[in-house]
Parts: sequence; structure tokens; C-alpha cells
Amino acid sequence: MIERILFVAFDHLNFDYGVLSDARPERDLIALVESQRMLTGRPWHPERLFFMVSAARHFAEEARERGFTVRYVQAPTTLAGLESVRAEFGALPIVSAELSSFGQAAALSDFGVTFIENDFFLTSRSDFGLWAGRQKSFVMENFYRAQRVRLGILVDDGKPDGGRWNYDADNRLPPPKNYTWPARLEHERDAIDFEVAAQLEHRPTTTWATTRAGALAQLANFVENHLSGFGPYEDAIAKDEWALHHSLLSPYLNVGLLHAREVIAAALSAYRDGLAPIESVEAFVRQVIGWREYINGMYWFLGPDYRNLNRLNATRPLLPLFTDSRKTEMNCVRSVVSDVEKRAWVHHIPRLMVLSNLALLTGTNPQEFLDWMREQFIDAAEWVMVPNIIGMATHADAGLLMTKPYAAGGAYLNRMTEHCKGCPFDPKKRVGEDACPFTTLYWDFLDRHHETFAKNHRIFQQLNGLKRLGDLPELRERASEVLERLSAGTL
Repeated sequence: MIERILFVAFDHLNFDYGVLSDARPERDLIALVESQRMLTGRPWHPERLFFMVSAARHFAEEARERGFTVRYVQAPTTLAGLESVRAEFGALPIVSAELSSFGQAAALSDFGVTFIENDFFLTSRSDFGLWAGRQKSFVMENFYRAQRVRLGILVDDGKPDGGRWNYDADNRLPPPKNYTWPARLEHERDAIDFEVAAQLEHRPTTTWATTRAGALAQLANFVENHLSGFGPYEDAIAKDEWALHHSLLSPYLNVGLLHAREVIAAALSAYRDGLAPIESVEAFVRQVIGWREYINGMYWFLGPDYRNLNRLNATRPLLPLFTDSRKTEMNCVRSVVSDVEKRAWVHHIPRLMVLSNLALLTGTNPQEFLDWMREQFIDAAEWVMVPNIIGMATHADAGLLMTKPYAAGGAYLNRMTEHCKGCPFDPKKRVGEDACPFTTLYWDFLDRHHETFAKNHRIFQQLNGLKRLGDLPELRERASEVLERLSAGTL
């Protein structure tokens, strides 16, 4: 006899964690709701929608195969869907793992849903709050090292393997020349995929798996073919290789098809077997147990109003080039946005140093940029994007998360990407018709916000560089033209 309704959100797709960890077919009904509001409430990237919906439908089918009574409901809203399940089975208690956004959590709490602790992360929200509450500043590196010790990962008697906590300095190589990248794993589509694709009127790529088996295959492929080379080139942007040695695991982690625990275990096993060097393994481990856990923890610690911060008073509307890669002649931006258009993903450096850097330098409204990133990326959960965009990308929190703005000019892009060659703009120039917009806007950004950052020791040297510019009036004039043309979609 059914005693409970277990609500499974579309990012809780796991039988071993969350609300299903103690589920029994004879007692529990599994409910998933595909709400019309979710499908149409925002201009989602169709690849993102396809992935989310197909993964949920595959999960529901697997639950049926495991003997559970399942209701996969299509309804106007999540609450309407749950009401329809109750109408069929009676006023049973509804239980869910803690949801992943403030808005979701509040709505279902008001509806009467009972929550259990969300264990899709290695750090509970309460434990992270205890750590954050003791900090004078929220330095991710401090959290990461504490995580290593707490979890017993790459440490011996509290000391780091290899004698160093962080191998970042070894992992900043530009794209290699005459290098053969391993082939990427492709995922065949099945009947459920085709059904969802037809409903959404979308022709999906074969980049993303929509099943647990496919996610495990992606993990195995990464460990076997990419983990060893991950570290050295993790910060590079190649012209003809969109993913380099990046894992492509974040979508699966963020919907529950993979858990951080098993991902880390696979990487550590490869390290112990001598299949990957410490530089690459540490870099990957830091992304999973450090940055990912830190961002989720900070989302909940900082509260729902954090997403509205705009302390640099950035008011420029979203640039046309973000929604149409044809609206710019800048090689790096056009290429990165084109990749987003194709598969709803680029790795963390194009996100930070091309897309976010441009939003920061142009003074694009952080909430408009946040909405765009949230809608376009396949792994863009609310908890992921709010701290990343408000804190790291646009510095809209005035340094609460990051002690300096992540601003860079054309010199950085020329060093770490392959896009400057053949571009109509020269990264070495800051004025003139062919001056790189990034170079022009970098100096203009420092000029505009000189007083704001005057006491920031981390960019003191860059601010001093302004004093050596003999062409500051011309720079300001060129910056004004660049901003005007970017806003018009004609640069």
C-alpha cells in the first residue's frame, strides 16, 4: 500500500541519494513533474531543455523497471502536478530532498512538502554555514584545503600529496601545437530521446548522454583518455577543439546522474594506478570538492537577495552578440558564442575570460547577464550561476567572494587562445580602428573604476599602469565608440 509520495526534482535523478535513498516499491510512489512553466518560462537553450526532460523521462522509466509506482506528470506548474497526484492517491505526505534554489524551496514548503537533507554534495548546507560563519573572508582555497583534510583526499597525515596543495602554476599552458586531441564520446539516441526531441521540435546533438549508463560511460572516457592531460591545458582556449581535456561531467553531476563521491573515486583510482599525474588529478579534484562545493555552499549562505547586487552600477543592456554570434567580428567572442549556440556549453575559461570578461568590461547589467548564462548553459543550475556571475564574473558584490575583478585585456587572450591570429583586431593596440576591444575596454574599465579599486592591493600594479598611458584621452574616445558599436551589434 502506497504510504508516501516521493517528489523527485529534475536535478535529483539518483536512486542512492536524496529522497530515494530509502525508498521501497511497496510503500513509496515516485512523482516527477514536467511543468509547462519550466519549459516555457524562460528562453531556454533547446539543448538544455532536451537534456533535462529526456534525462528525467529515462529516470522515470528506470524507476518503473525497478518496480516502483511512478507518476510522470505534465502539468502547468509543479504544484499543479503534485495536486493531480494527490487527487489520484489521496492526501498522502509528500517528501523531497532539499531543493536547489530559494524559489523552488519556498514554493514547495508552502505547499506542505517535507524535506530531508540534500546529500547530492559532499558538504551539507549546515556544515558549510559553520565554516563560512568563522571566516573573515570567503577564500575558496582555504575551504578547499579544509575539504581535502576532512575528506582524506590526496593527503597523508594532514599534509598534501606531492608536497603542494595547488598545482595551478603548472596548469596554465597555452594551446599546444601539432597536438592530437582524443576523440570525444558520442551518445546514440533512443526512442525516449526522439520522443522528447519531437515534442520540443529540436534536433539534439550527440554530445550529451541522457541516462545513468551514458553518464558512467562519459566518466570512464574522461578518466581513460583525458584526465592525464587535463591539468596543463585546462586554462587554454583552442581554435579547433572546443572541449580540450575537460571532463564534460558537470551536467550529470548537476542533475544527479553522477555523484561527486564516485567521480572523485574514479580519478583517485587512476592516480593510484599511475595513469594520471598529480598536477592533473589535483586540478580536477579541486574543481569537484573545492569550487563546486564552495559555490553551492555560498549560494545558500549568502541568501536570496545576493543575486540582486550591482555594486559597480553596471546598467548596459545585454549585448546583441550574446544572443547572436554573427553580431561581432571579434574572433574569440564569435567562436565562443557559436559553441554555446551549438551545444549549450563551453569550458570555464571561455565562460570567465571571454564572455564574463566582456560583460564586466562593458558594464553589462549583471542580472541580465546572469539570466542569459542561466538560460544558455546545460549545467547552469541556479545555485551554480548566481555566485559565479554576481561574485566572480561581474564583481557585482564588490569583492565579497573574489578579492579582485577578473578583468583582462587582449594580451591575456593572445597568450591563452588561438583566436587572435586572423582577427581584424590587434590585441597589442588599445587605440585606433583595429585596436582589440578587450584591450581598449580593459584600460577603460580601470579608468572608470579607478576610485572604486584604489585601495585594492591585488590590482594596484594595473591601476598604476594608467598613469603611464600617454593616450588616455584617445583611449576614452575609442572606448566610447567600442561600447556604442557593441551595443548596436556592429563591431
